[in-house]
Amino acid sequence: MPLALRLEHVSFAYGHGAPVLRDVDLAVERGEFVAIAGPNGGGKTTLLRLILGLEQPTSGRIEIAVERRGYLPQRAQTAIDAPLTVRELVGAGRVARSRLFGPLRASDRTAVREAIERVGLQARADRRLSTLSGGQQQRAFIAKALAGDPELLALDEPTTGVDVEAQEAIAALLRQLGQELGMTVLYVSHEFGSVEHFVERIVLVREGIVFDGPPSALPGVWHDPSHVHA
Repeated sequence: MPLALRLEHVSFAYGHGAPVLRDVDLAVERGEFVAIAGPNGGGKTTLLRLILGLEQPTSGRIEIAVERRGYLPQRAQTAIDAPLTVRELVGAGRVARSRLFGPLRASDRTAVREAIERVGLQARADRRLSTLSGGQQQRAFIAKALAGDPELLALDEPTTGVDVEAQEAIAALLRQLGQELGMTVLYVSHEFGSVEHFVERIVLVREGIVFDGPPSALPGVWHDPSHVHA
């Protein structure tokens, strides 16, 4: 499969501080579903921001072979508290894809409807976000990203505060969407128990990449979530 992205000898530090990431090499193929895990402060969110072009490396090289990228940052409570319906939220994702001003065109409205259907929220499309469960809210944000027709979807801690059943349902949904749409999915989390059975690869980050491979090849100690939190 062709590559979606490649990082070669990438290091990064904020200002004059100590490096957050050191000498990272990473290649991800198009259509892969990859979990990026590790302890808080280990550099996994910084790695994601570098891939998205939100930060520039201190040294090394980053090559991104996809043009359209969707990004779900850690949930913004202000967005959830705003008096937005699911359809309005998802429509905002389409605006970013098409144009900044004016009403949505017919093709945009179709894309919004299809994105809502893909995440299973068609029956709640006109309900306010604040009335939905945590898992449903995250599905709405995923739909917002899908409305932009991304080739790469990056999610940062998408299931924080969501129960285990909903975490697994979201992971299953992301795997299905990746397969159906040929989309590359990067899923960042400080723990990986809920996605372990759905992803193809787990990349563990502690300033550098300390493991990169299928979940079945993880050293036994990494299956203990308390170790990942350390």
